[in-house]
Amino acid sequence: MTRLPQIGWLADGRRLHLQDGPIDLIVEAHGSSVMVAAAYDAAIQRFTGLLDALCEELPELRRGAQPGICGLRGTVARRMHDAVVPFAAGSFITPMAAVAGAVAEEVLGAMVQASDLDRAYVNNGGDIALHLGEGQCFTVGLVDRPDMPHLIGKTIIAASDTARGVATSGWRGRSFSLGIADAVTVLARTAAQADAAATVIANAIDLPDHSAIVRCPAHDIQPDSDLGARLVTRDVGQLLFADIDVALESGAVCARQLVAAGLIDGAALHLQGETRIVAMTNVDQRSSKSPQVLIQQKAESLMHA
Repeated sequence: MTRLPQIGWLADGRRLHLQDGPIDLIVEAHGSSVMVAAAYDAAIQRFTGLLDALCEELPELRRGAQPGICGLRGTVARRMHDAVVPFAAGSFITPMAAVAGAVAEEVLGAMVQASDLDRAYVNNGGDIALHLGEGQCFTVGLVDRPDMPHLIGKTIIAASDTARGVATSGWRGRSFSLGIADAVTVLARTAAQADAAATVIANAIDLPDHSAIVRCPAHDIQPDSDLGARLVTRDVGQLLFADIDVALESGAVCARQLVAAGLIDGAALHLQGETRIVAMTNVDQRSSKSPQVLIQQKAESLMHA
């Protein structure tokens, strides 16, 4: 018998809350009342049993991804694998790096397939999958740290933009990080892609062997961690501005490479009060505004609330 998730509504009565083990979703849909009701029913049905299916393949999901090799069977599991494979050649990464975004995508996909919605999103602990109908938009808030979020800026994703996924990663978040970023927020075509890329960029923001950084093996904290004996960040002391600049630039180099490769649309990198923006340059040709204007507006919208 499939275990039923916890199902409820937030205080506003508009947003559905679905929780099962470590998966915690906030779901909101806009459209006619009939369509919205159908979308929420579809979300509940698809969410039920989703965690059980992932757990069945957990050993494989915790192994390092290899291009061209995938023995995973489930739709969500394969989506996780596909999202991390582009990064597997350059560094160790497992499909677990994309789990939150992939789950959000799956539930949103069920909603959109079941109903005609104007707009919808599924937020899985800050990793967000979006559906935007014609003329719709979604405002993304940027935070300085995931565990005690404070809004430091925002950007708007329009229906004409390619991004439909948002993810935030950092050493203070729910998952372990090899780097020292307080927060890296990424926009990408899908939530799973954004999730994987945010992990990679956050890992790149680092100061190896710095005395102010405390690390320990991942398996000392979580015995079954997919990172095994790899050192994960547990604390970061106050850094000099020059050190912050070096660490952020290391992450920005990584982010620029991902933008150039078409893997992300843009990113905001944050460390100890400093923010670095990497914006996309392949602007939609249908826009009447110049790329320079759009890039500047993207950066300003990320930097200013």
